[in-house]
Amino acid sequence: MILETLGEFLTIPELGTVVVNGLAKSALYVMIASGLTLIFGLMGVLNFAHGSLTMVGAYLGGLVMVTAVGQATGSVTRLAVFFVAILLVFAVLTVLGGAIETSLIRPLYDRPPIYQILLTFGLTLVIDEIVRIVLGVFGMQPISDWQAALATKPQFLREPAAVAGISVRWLAVFQIVLGIVTVVGIWAFLTKTRYGLYIRAGSEDSEMAAALGIDVRQVFTVVFALGIGLAGAAGTLLMWDATWGASVPLAAETLLPAFIVVIVGGLGTFRGTVVAAVVVGMTDSVMTWWFQNYIQFTGLPELVLFLVLVVTLIVRPQGLFGVEGVGGH
Repeated sequence: MILETLGEFLTIPELGTVVVNGLAKSALYVMIASGLTLIFGLMGVLNFAHGSLTMVGAYLGGLVMVTAVGQATGSVTRLAVFFVAILLVFAVLTVLGGAIETSLIRPLYDRPPIYQILLTFGLTLVIDEIVRIVLGVFGMQPISDWQAALATKPQFLREPAAVAGISVRWLAVFQIVLGIVTVVGIWAFLTKTRYGLYIRAGSEDSEMAAALGIDVRQVFTVVFALGIGLAGAAGTLLMWDATWGASVPLAAETLLPAFIVVIVGGLGTFRGTVVAAVVVGMTDSVMTWWFQNYIQFTGLPELVLFLVLVVTLIVRPQGLFGVEGVGGH
Protein backbone atom coordinates (compact mmCIF):
# COMPACT_ATOMS: atom_id res chain seq x y z
CA MET A 1 0.00 0.00 0.00
CA ILE A 2 2.79 2.41 0.92
CA LEU A 3 4.76 1.57 -2.23
CA GLU A 4 1.69 2.12 -4.39
CA THR A 5 1.03 5.49 -2.76
CA LEU A 6 4.70 6.44 -3.12
CA GLY A 7 4.56 5.52 -6.79
CA GLU A 8 1.51 7.75 -7.23
CA PHE A 9 3.25 10.56 -5.35
CA LEU A 10 6.30 10.40 -7.66
CA THR A 11 4.26 10.79 -10.85
CA ILE A 12 4.72 14.07 -12.70
CA PRO A 13 1.13 15.35 -12.20
CA GLU A 14 1.07 14.69 -8.45
CA LEU A 15 4.66 15.75 -7.76
CA GLY A 16 4.26 18.87 -9.88
CA THR A 17 1.10 19.86 -8.01
CA VAL A 18 2.86 19.33 -4.67
CA VAL A 19 5.80 21.49 -5.78
CA VAL A 20 3.55 24.34 -6.98
CA ASN A 21 1.51 24.24 -3.77
CA GLY A 22 4.71 24.09 -1.74
CA LEU A 23 6.14 27.14 -3.47
CA ALA A 24 2.86 28.99 -2.88
CA LYS A 25 3.00 28.17 0.83
CA SER A 26 6.67 29.20 0.88
CA ALA A 27 5.72 32.56 -0.65
CA LEU A 28 3.06 33.11 2.00
CA TYR A 29 5.42 32.11 4.80
CA VAL A 30 8.18 34.44 3.63
CA MET A 31 5.70 37.33 3.36
CA ILE A 32 4.38 36.66 6.86
CA ALA A 33 7.80 36.08 8.47
CA SER A 34 9.85 38.77 6.73
CA GLY A 35 8.51 41.55 8.95
CA LEU A 36 9.23 39.47 12.04
CA THR A 37 12.78 38.90 10.82
CA LEU A 38 13.41 42.59 10.14
CA ILE A 39 12.18 43.56 13.61
CA PHE A 40 14.29 41.00 15.45
CA GLY A 41 17.34 41.42 13.21
CA LEU A 42 17.82 45.04 14.21
CA MET A 43 15.89 45.46 17.45
CA GLY A 44 16.06 42.06 19.11
CA VAL A 45 12.31 42.28 19.77
CA LEU A 46 10.28 39.07 19.49
CA ASN A 47 6.96 40.55 18.46
CA PHE A 48 4.21 38.17 19.60
CA ALA A 49 1.60 40.61 18.24
CA HIS A 50 2.80 39.94 14.68
CA GLY A 51 0.06 37.39 13.98
CA SER A 52 -2.69 39.65 15.31
CA LEU A 53 -1.51 42.52 13.12
CA THR A 54 -1.49 40.16 10.14
CA MET A 55 -5.09 39.34 10.99
CA VAL A 56 -5.94 43.05 11.19
CA GLY A 57 -4.42 43.46 7.72
CA ALA A 58 -6.66 40.68 6.41
CA TYR A 59 -9.77 42.42 7.73
CA LEU A 60 -8.71 45.86 6.50
CA GLY A 61 -7.91 44.47 3.05
CA GLY A 62 -11.23 42.66 3.02
CA LEU A 63 -13.00 45.87 4.01
CA VAL A 64 -11.50 47.72 1.06
CA MET A 65 -12.43 44.90 -1.33
CA VAL A 66 -16.00 44.48 -0.04
CA THR A 67 -16.56 48.24 -0.16
CA ALA A 68 -15.14 48.80 -3.66
CA VAL A 69 -16.12 45.58 -5.46
CA GLY A 70 -19.61 44.65 -6.59
CA GLN A 71 -21.09 41.65 -8.40
CA ALA A 72 -20.68 43.34 -11.77
CA THR A 73 -17.04 44.28 -11.19
CA GLY A 74 -14.73 42.55 -13.70
CA SER A 75 -11.66 40.49 -12.87
CA VAL A 76 -9.16 43.13 -14.02
CA THR A 77 -10.83 45.80 -11.89
CA ARG A 78 -10.92 43.47 -8.88
CA LEU A 79 -7.22 42.80 -9.29
CA ALA A 80 -6.48 46.52 -9.52
CA VAL A 81 -8.55 47.21 -6.38
CA PHE A 82 -6.66 44.42 -4.61
CA PHE A 83 -3.30 46.11 -5.25
CA VAL A 84 -4.76 49.39 -4.04
CA ALA A 85 -5.94 47.53 -0.91
CA ILE A 86 -2.43 46.14 -0.31
CA LEU A 87 -0.92 49.63 -0.55
CA LEU A 88 -3.55 51.14 1.75
CA VAL A 89 -3.21 48.36 4.34
CA PHE A 90 0.58 48.58 4.19
CA ALA A 91 0.41 52.34 4.78
CA VAL A 92 -2.10 52.08 7.66
CA LEU A 93 -0.27 49.25 9.42
CA THR A 94 3.08 50.99 8.93
CA VAL A 95 1.77 54.08 10.72
CA LEU A 96 0.26 51.88 13.44
CA GLY A 97 3.56 50.01 13.81
CA GLY A 98 5.46 53.27 14.22
CA ALA A 99 3.02 54.40 16.90
CA ILE A 100 3.35 51.08 18.76
CA GLU A 101 7.15 51.27 18.70
CA THR A 102 7.40 54.85 19.93
CA SER A 103 4.71 54.60 22.62
CA LEU A 104 5.02 51.02 23.90
CA ILE A 105 8.22 49.29 22.76
CA ARG A 106 10.75 52.12 23.06
CA PRO A 107 10.41 52.60 26.86
CA LEU A 108 11.35 48.92 27.34
CA TYR A 109 14.63 48.82 25.38
CA ASP A 110 16.75 49.03 28.53
CA ARG A 111 14.79 46.33 30.32
CA PRO A 112 15.14 42.53 30.06
CA PRO A 113 13.56 40.89 26.96
CA ILE A 114 10.81 39.34 29.07
CA TYR A 115 9.20 42.80 29.34
CA GLN A 116 8.94 43.07 25.56
CA ILE A 117 7.61 39.53 25.26
CA LEU A 118 4.92 40.13 27.88
CA LEU A 119 4.01 43.49 26.34
CA THR A 120 3.61 42.14 22.80
CA PHE A 121 1.72 39.09 24.07
CA GLY A 122 -0.63 41.37 25.99
CA LEU A 123 -0.99 43.53 22.88
CA THR A 124 -2.10 40.40 21.02
CA LEU A 125 -4.90 39.81 23.52
CA VAL A 126 -6.01 43.44 23.30
CA ILE A 127 -6.02 43.51 19.48
CA ASP A 128 -7.90 40.22 19.24
CA GLU A 129 -10.59 41.39 21.66
CA ILE A 130 -10.97 44.74 19.89
CA VAL A 131 -11.48 42.93 16.60
CA ARG A 132 -14.04 40.59 18.22
CA ILE A 133 -15.96 43.59 19.59
CA VAL A 134 -15.97 45.37 16.23
CA LEU A 135 -17.10 42.22 14.42
CA GLY A 136 -19.85 41.72 17.00
CA VAL A 137 -21.14 45.25 16.40
CA PHE A 138 -21.51 44.46 12.69
CA GLY A 139 -23.02 41.02 13.34
CA MET A 140 -20.06 39.02 12.00
CA GLN A 141 -18.70 35.75 13.38
CA PRO A 142 -15.09 36.18 14.59
CA ILE A 143 -14.15 32.49 14.27
CA SER A 144 -15.55 32.03 10.74
CA ASP A 145 -13.80 33.07 7.54
CA TRP A 146 -15.18 36.29 6.10
CA GLN A 147 -17.03 34.91 3.08
CA ALA A 148 -17.84 38.33 1.63
CA ALA A 149 -14.12 39.07 1.36
CA LEU A 150 -13.41 35.67 -0.20
CA ALA A 151 -16.13 36.35 -2.78
CA THR A 152 -14.27 39.41 -4.10
CA LYS A 153 -11.58 37.17 -5.62
CA PRO A 154 -11.43 37.42 -9.44
CA GLN A 155 -12.98 34.51 -11.30
CA PHE A 156 -9.76 33.42 -12.99
CA LEU A 157 -8.09 32.96 -9.59
CA ARG A 158 -10.86 30.58 -8.55
CA GLU A 159 -10.45 28.12 -11.41
CA PRO A 160 -7.61 25.58 -11.59
CA ALA A 161 -5.80 24.93 -14.84
CA ALA A 162 -3.87 21.95 -16.20
CA VAL A 163 -0.33 22.72 -17.37
CA ALA A 164 1.56 19.74 -18.83
CA GLY A 165 -0.73 17.42 -16.88
CA ILE A 166 -0.13 19.31 -13.63
CA SER A 167 -3.12 20.80 -11.83
CA VAL A 168 -2.27 24.41 -11.01
CA ARG A 169 -4.29 26.86 -8.94
CA TRP A 170 -3.90 30.31 -10.43
CA LEU A 171 -4.16 31.72 -6.92
CA ALA A 172 -1.05 29.68 -6.03
CA VAL A 173 0.80 31.17 -9.02
CA PHE A 174 -0.35 34.64 -7.95
CA GLN A 175 0.95 34.01 -4.43
CA ILE A 176 4.31 32.81 -5.77
CA VAL A 177 4.68 35.95 -7.90
CA LEU A 178 3.87 38.25 -4.96
CA GLY A 179 6.28 36.28 -2.75
CA ILE A 180 9.09 36.77 -5.28
CA VAL A 181 8.28 40.48 -5.55
CA THR A 182 8.39 40.76 -1.74
CA VAL A 183 11.77 39.02 -1.49
CA VAL A 184 13.31 41.10 -4.28
CA GLY A 185 11.88 44.32 -2.84
CA ILE A 186 13.22 43.67 0.68
CA TRP A 187 16.59 42.55 -0.67
CA ALA A 188 16.88 45.70 -2.81
CA PHE A 189 15.85 47.89 0.12
CA LEU A 190 18.42 46.34 2.46
CA THR A 191 21.33 46.20 0.00
CA LYS A 192 20.78 49.01 -2.52
CA THR A 193 19.53 51.94 -0.42
CA ARG A 194 21.25 54.21 2.10
CA TYR A 195 18.62 53.46 4.71
CA GLY A 196 19.15 49.75 4.17
CA LEU A 197 22.82 50.37 4.92
CA TYR A 198 21.80 52.10 8.17
CA ILE A 199 19.66 49.11 9.10
CA ARG A 200 22.43 46.61 8.44
CA ALA A 201 24.93 48.75 10.33
CA GLY A 202 22.56 49.05 13.29
CA SER A 203 21.98 45.31 13.36
CA GLU A 204 25.73 44.61 13.43
CA ASP A 205 26.77 47.27 15.98
CA SER A 206 24.19 49.82 17.07
CA GLU A 207 26.66 51.70 19.31
CA MET A 208 29.16 52.24 16.50
CA ALA A 209 26.35 53.22 14.12
CA ALA A 210 25.18 55.84 16.62
CA ALA A 211 28.74 57.12 17.03
CA LEU A 212 28.93 57.61 13.25
CA GLY A 213 25.89 59.88 13.35
CA ILE A 214 23.08 57.43 12.51
CA ASP A 215 19.87 58.06 14.45
CA VAL A 216 19.50 54.48 15.65
CA ARG A 217 16.24 55.15 17.51
CA GLN A 218 14.66 56.50 14.34
CA VAL A 219 15.94 53.47 12.42
CA PHE A 220 14.33 51.24 15.05
CA THR A 221 11.00 53.01 14.53
CA VAL A 222 11.18 52.72 10.73
CA VAL A 223 12.10 49.03 10.85
CA PHE A 224 9.34 48.17 13.31
CA ALA A 225 6.83 50.13 11.24
CA LEU A 226 7.90 48.45 7.98
CA GLY A 227 7.77 45.02 9.64
CA ILE A 228 4.19 45.59 10.76
CA GLY A 229 3.30 47.00 7.32
CA LEU A 230 4.61 43.81 5.68
CA ALA A 231 2.49 41.73 8.09
CA GLY A 232 -0.60 43.69 7.07
CA ALA A 233 0.16 43.29 3.36
CA ALA A 234 0.55 39.52 3.86
CA GLY A 235 -2.80 39.45 5.65
CA THR A 236 -4.47 41.13 2.68
CA LEU A 237 -3.31 38.27 0.46
CA LEU A 238 -4.43 35.64 2.98
CA MET A 239 -7.92 37.17 2.90
CA TRP A 240 -8.36 35.65 -0.59
CA ASP A 241 -7.09 32.18 0.32
CA ALA A 242 -9.81 29.79 1.52
CA THR A 243 -7.18 27.85 3.49
CA TRP A 244 -6.59 30.93 5.67
CA GLY A 245 -9.32 33.55 5.31
CA ALA A 246 -9.97 36.65 7.42
CA SER A 247 -10.90 35.52 10.94
CA VAL A 248 -9.70 36.09 14.48
CA PRO A 249 -8.02 32.63 14.68
CA LEU A 250 -5.86 33.75 11.74
CA ALA A 251 -3.66 35.54 14.30
CA ALA A 252 -2.51 32.27 15.89
CA GLU A 253 -2.50 30.39 12.57
CA THR A 254 0.06 32.79 11.09
CA LEU A 255 2.17 33.45 14.18
CA LEU A 256 3.19 29.80 14.64
CA PRO A 257 4.63 29.15 11.14
CA ALA A 258 6.20 32.64 11.15
CA PHE A 259 8.19 31.84 14.29
CA ILE A 260 9.13 28.40 12.94
CA VAL A 261 10.45 29.96 9.73
CA VAL A 262 12.38 32.69 11.57
CA ILE A 263 13.94 30.25 14.06
CA VAL A 264 14.84 27.62 11.45
CA GLY A 265 16.37 30.25 9.16
CA GLY A 266 18.25 31.94 11.97
CA LEU A 267 17.03 34.84 14.07
CA GLY A 268 17.60 38.14 12.33
CA THR A 269 18.82 36.92 8.92
CA PHE A 270 16.62 37.62 5.89
CA ARG A 271 18.46 35.11 3.70
CA GLY A 272 17.79 32.43 6.30
CA THR A 273 14.11 33.39 6.39
CA VAL A 274 13.78 32.93 2.63
CA VAL A 275 15.51 29.54 2.66
CA ALA A 276 13.59 28.36 5.72
CA ALA A 277 10.29 29.47 4.17
CA VAL A 278 11.00 27.24 1.16
CA VAL A 279 11.96 24.31 3.41
CA VAL A 280 8.91 24.71 5.65
CA GLY A 281 6.53 25.38 2.74
CA MET A 282 7.65 22.34 0.75
CA THR A 283 7.57 20.12 3.84
CA ASP A 284 4.06 21.33 4.63
CA SER A 285 2.91 20.64 1.06
CA VAL A 286 4.38 17.13 0.99
CA MET A 287 2.90 16.18 4.36
CA THR A 288 -0.48 17.62 3.39
CA TRP A 289 -0.51 15.39 0.30
CA TRP A 290 0.31 12.30 2.36
CA PHE A 291 -2.33 13.20 4.91
CA GLN A 292 -4.97 13.58 2.21
CA ASN A 293 -4.04 10.39 0.36
CA TYR A 294 -2.65 7.87 2.84
CA ILE A 295 -2.13 8.76 6.49
CA GLN A 296 -5.28 9.40 8.50
CA PHE A 297 -3.91 11.90 11.00
CA THR A 298 -5.15 15.48 10.80
CA GLY A 299 -2.21 17.01 12.66
CA LEU A 300 0.52 15.47 10.49
CA PRO A 301 1.67 18.64 8.63
CA GLU A 302 1.87 20.69 11.85
CA LEU A 303 3.67 17.86 13.65
CA VAL A 304 6.29 17.57 10.91
CA LEU A 305 6.89 21.34 10.99
CA PHE A 306 7.62 21.08 14.70
CA LEU A 307 9.97 18.17 13.99
CA VAL A 308 11.82 20.34 11.46
CA LEU A 309 12.13 23.01 14.15
CA VAL A 310 13.34 20.55 16.80
CA VAL A 311 15.89 18.91 14.49
CA THR A 312 17.23 22.33 13.47
CA LEU A 313 17.61 23.42 17.09
CA ILE A 314 19.46 20.19 17.92
CA VAL A 315 21.79 20.17 14.90
CA ARG A 316 22.28 23.91 14.48
CA PRO A 317 20.84 25.89 17.42
CA GLN A 318 21.49 29.29 15.80
CA GLY A 319 19.48 28.30 12.71
CA LEU A 320 20.56 27.70 9.13
CA PHE A 321 22.14 31.13 8.63
CA GLY A 322 21.99 32.58 12.13
CA VAL A 323 24.93 34.51 13.58
CA GLU A 324 25.46 34.88 17.29
CA GLY A 325 25.31 38.41 18.63
CA VAL A 326 23.25 39.88 15.80
CA GLY A 327 20.10 41.75 16.72
CA GLY A 328 19.18 43.92 19.62
CA HIS A 329 20.75 46.97 21.15
